[in-house]
Amino acid sequence: MHAATPESHDVVILGGGLAGLTLALQLKQRFADLDVLVLERRGHPVPHATHKVGESSVEIGAHYFSEVLGLKPHLQGAQLRKFGFRFFFSEGRRDIDRVTELGASRPLAVASYQIDRGIFENHLAEEARRRGVRFVDRAVVCGIELDESQGPHRIRWTQADTPREARCRWVVDACGRAGLLKRKLGLAEPNAHEANAAWFRIGERITIDDWSDDPGWRARCDPPARWLSTNHLVGTGYWVWLIPLASGSHSVGIVADPRIHPLADFDTFDKAMAWLGRWQPALFDALDGKRHLLQDFAFFRDFSYGCKQVFSGQRWALTGEAGLFLDPFYSPGSDFIAIGNTFITDLVAHDRAGRRLDARAQLYDQIYHSFYDSTLALYQDQYALFGDPEVLPVKVLWDYAYYWGVLSQLFFQQRLTDLALLGAVRDELAHCQRLNLAVQAFLRAWSSTSAKRNPAVMLDQAALPWFAELNRSLADRLDDAQVRQRLRDSTAQLQALAAEILQRAQDEHPSLDSGALRLLLASKTAAGPPSEALLFAAA
Repeated sequence: MHAATPESHDVVILGGGLAGLTLALQLKQRFADLDVLVLERRGHPVPHATHKVGESSVEIGAHYFSEVLGLKPHLQGAQLRKFGFRFFFSEGRRDIDRVTELGASRPLAVASYQIDRGIFENHLAEEARRRGVRFVDRAVVCGIELDESQGPHRIRWTQADTPREARCRWVVDACGRAGLLKRKLGLAEPNAHEANAAWFRIGERITIDDWSDDPGWRARCDPPARWLSTNHLVGTGYWVWLIPLASGSHSVGIVADPRIHPLADFDTFDKAMAWLGRWQPALFDALDGKRHLLQDFAFFRDFSYGCKQVFSGQRWALTGEAGLFLDPFYSPGSDFIAIGNTFITDLVAHDRAGRRLDARAQLYDQIYHSFYDSTLALYQDQYALFGDPEVLPVKVLWDYAYYWGVLSQLFFQQRLTDLALLGAVRDELAHCQRLNLAVQAFLRAWSSTSAKRNPAVMLDQAALPWFAELNRSLADRLDDAQVRQRLRDSTAQLQALAAEILQRAQDEHPSLDSGALRLLLASKTAAGPPSEALLFAAA
């Protein structure tokens, strides 16, 4: 059977999941007359609690969905507002009220959400169609022919065994780990972060607030709704997530460094339950009577990977997991979708204006990979310290300060594609990146010597004025001069925080090697000592 007469489109997006549909919405929002075709392999509507990683959003991704794409009514009405991240140092313990807890006692100013991907992707597909995107489900892509001249790319696909062909100026791969363009162009690239994950869903709420009857413990949070957090049960070499979904299901995941916890120990549901019984028995107790409510189970080996190139001046791009993937610990997947889609939309805009693309696409690719490398440093070789109740809380404060103070500021202020501003603050951005690498290495060294004391306290992030204000500051609307100053202030704050981390560790461990971090701190004149202590009081 021969293909029908080829259709012509401005943009063809391969994949109608989270990355592809949000890109379609962003493109149509920028250009109402743009002809966008989305080809999705799955049938729609997809089931609620659809089996995907990526249910928890953080500030960049949440802002992208809510404000950039205009989806706030859906998020507020059909999804769950997240009560931040929360950590329990509960390895081998059932008495969760007697271990160190890290989290906020109240919700911080800038919203993020727990997202049921089935509900969300169904809404995205409906919204895309409403805005004029042609969304085709049960479409199987059979071939891609890229044209390196100004001619159209060609996409061969089938629907109900009927061959079809689309010609387009732009093609974007958003098909997830299938990586059609990545495979075709030989762009796959490993990274140095080795970790595995297994996860499943239970068709009932896991209400962590009910794990203790202690009134003091229950009263630590206002409202008393820990279950709405992305809860992390942490131990040496691993972490376990608990994420509630609007459909009423609860997602449970085990993520581990295979050098400490091999995947073979938890790659089936029964083995995962036995593993939890040993390492996180309080969760085992909560799940043991719910085995009959199991909805699905899956695992990924070596889930983190890179990609040699994601944007091209030849009018192709990759977004979401079709390009690269980091680690779910801080839920950066939606963030990198937001960043990548923003770069792609800007490239399409420049193309429509008749401007040359090669240099800009190459620069965006470098910037995107720089963000990726900086974020990867938060995870790479860090799993061994996840069970450290003294060092991990400090790391989380640092990681948030780096995220909210630098990358989030650029995104919230809509400056990702402002090359003049990025050039003006290049030195600050480079210093922050170097400082982050040095702090991550120092945290590893500190954890190797720490006493790992685990007192029954809550380390309340909301009680740190600078931390709460840094989160709130994301909502500010700044002009160019103010954005530059904000990034300089963030650099100074990170410098002060790094100095305090160094001092805190060396107060207890005077012989701790701090050479690289100390040299880097000395290389940049600080604005003066911080006006307040930036870390939690030593327990």
